[in-house]
Amino acid sequence: MKRITCLLCAMLLLLLPACGSANDNPSAEPSETVVSTPPETPPPTPTPTPEPAFYHPLTGLPCEEDLSGSRPVAVMLNNLRDALPQQGNSQADIIYEVLAEGGITRMLALYQQPGELGLIGSVRSARQYYWELAQGHDAVYIHAGGSPEFYDTKSRQGLFTVDGVNGYYSGADSGMFWRDRDRIEGHHYAYEHSLLTSGEAITAMLTKEKRTLHVDGYQYEMTFADDGAPAGGQSALTVTVPFSNYKTGVFYYNETTGLYEVEEYGAPYIDGNDGSQVAVTNLLVLQTVCTVVDDAGRVNVNLTSGSGWFACGGKMVPITWEKGSANQQLRYFNQDGSPLSLGRGKSYVCIIPTSRTVAAE
Repeated sequence: MKRITCLLCAMLLLLLPACGSANDNPSAEPSETVVSTPPETPPPTPTPTPEPAFYHPLTGLPCEEDLSGSRPVAVMLNNLRDALPQQGNSQADIIYEVLAEGGITRMLALYQQPGELGLIGSVRSARQYYWELAQGHDAVYIHAGGSPEFYDTKSRQGLFTVDGVNGYYSGADSGMFWRDRDRIEGHHYAYEHSLLTSGEAITAMLTKEKRTLHVDGYQYEMTFADDGAPAGGQSALTVTVPFSNYKTGVFYYNETTGLYEVEEYGAPYIDGNDGSQVAVTNLLVLQTVCTVVDDAGRVNVNLTSGSGWFACGGKMVPITWEKGSANQQLRYFNQDGSPLSLGRGKSYVCIIPTSRTVAAE
């Protein structure tokens, strides 16, 4: 028995080194160290861009105050070569260009916030259809003289307009207009190209006449889209718009700015106040019947309805349009009859004879 016990003890002594900890053996591989990884931090939730409080009624751009009830002004601008450059034209929210007589054109410049303007001019005479365009915006119409047809309408209907040739506002005491034959440095103008007004003078007039607000019930019905480029439109990086043998407008799309830069008479159409080129988001070309009505070459422009073109974002599509009576606003439609939406920004509206052909490339 004693012998068996000794043998067991000897065997246990032999096994002890083999049962030791692996750390006791310098040649043993160390165990892996487990490194805990902190959980990934989720990206911050983007803060949504707040919806603008208000949108500009004529351009659809965001603005800081509600202008929907404020009345715009519409100013007749001289566009004879000898009268250029115009002043204040680059700040217009909408420019309408239409034939006057003998192939020349004039612009009707629409301003929603005239208080922000500097000099504006040179101011020239009214025509019936320019006044009708202004009426569609419930705008205060500013001009210097006018055609017999316009004065007949003004007299019969008792219209209020701001006239720099006849009536109270033609006098120096009104402070509304003045003449400056050297209004642009380096130029000396004929007397008929020298009449100016200003944003300050217009604002004072609107306040005096209590005509700062729209008539009850008026609302400009145009809709705007963040991306106004028409779906399926043809390429329109350059659009050529012929008004007559005397005047052709050319609109070059700037892909960097997303605007159409305007040229006329083979040169940039600039603002004499600061030398900037007129550039717009939307180009509309409306074709209609233009009929010569007197020996002076004055024309009647039918603003009832017609066809035309809309260009935005370098693309152009055919459209239709209608206005109807003098007090109604212009409405634009896609080919399927749905209302057209413009891009957010300024607009240039060319009204040309049906005999002229628009080119786009």
